[in-house]
Amino acid sequence: MPTRNDEALAQRAEEKIARRKKVEARTGLSRSSIYAGIKAGTFPKPIQLGAQSVGWLESEIDAWLRERIAASRNASAI
Repeated sequence: MPTRNDEALAQRAEEKIARRKKVEARTGLSRSSIYAGIKAGTFPKPIQLGAQSVGWLESEIDAWLRERIAASRNASAI
């Protein structure tokens, strides 16, 4: 019988990874803005793919975008 850990691992295995150019296109942010957000703790951290390559989990980028949309909508209601 699969455990919760097995299910979590299976879900992570299905994750898609976006490279920086795709993250820039999805978010509308520049490279420097992305890395400034990472440093400030306001943008998802990348995962190391190789010695000189990183990527972001698309699910984390999607969640970040949803949070930004929600914050924008709530701020405009004030």
